[in-house]
Amino acid sequence: MTHNKDFKKLVRARMEKTGESYAAARAQLMVDPPPPTVDEYADLAGMSDEAVRKKTGQTWLEWATSLDALGAKALDHTAIAALVRERWPDIGGWWAQTVTVGYERIRGLRDLGQLCSGDYAASKSKTYPVSVGRLFEAFEDENTRDRWIGEPTVVRTATESRSMRLTWPDGTIVAFWFTDKGPDKSSVSVQHDKLDSPERRELEKEAWGERLARLKELVT
Repeated sequence: MTHNKDFKKLVRARMEKTGESYAAARAQLMVDPPPPTVDEYADLAGMSDEAVRKKTGQTWLEWATSLDALGAKALDHTAIAALVRERWPDIGGWWAQTVTVGYERIRGLRDLGQLCSGDYAASKSKTYPVSVGRLFEAFEDENTRDRWIGEPTVVRTATESRSMRLTWPDGTIVAFWFTDKGPDKSSVSVQHDKLDSPERRELEKEAWGERLARLKELVT
């Protein structure tokens, strides 16, 4: 137990020093690491026990115990998700995926921010005191978009005031989803996909925070 606590302290010290996520910092320190302790489960899963219990009826420890008993550790993502949907149909598809991803992170089958493909994704969101139409214009207009993004991008698909997908200069993909919250309030969520490492994920997550802050200066 003492060894596990000491290792957790090392992980958190690295997080503070490098800005990495818990999973990324833990992975960098893993030579012959101890298994995660119960109090690490929420950090690894990326969601609190309170939140997952409220929506699914079980804590991360209960989910890990239940899925271990069903042999989930030996299954791939698709099979685990199917197992969760079959055994716990009342939680719905979205939460079945959330539980599956959390379990995979806890059991070391997936890093925080890692997709089924093995790639990583960085996500960020922000709310603005403008209409969703006004917000979407700042994405749709190429000159305005280049000003706050700071990179030349190519629009792959777009649905007015609802969504947009861009090709990044290095070939990675950026997707946006827009939410209308009233006449003078809207939000955008961004996901930068096909990133090749947890370190790149952390860099892009920080960069998108800065970009969305610059966007606010242009639309308000």
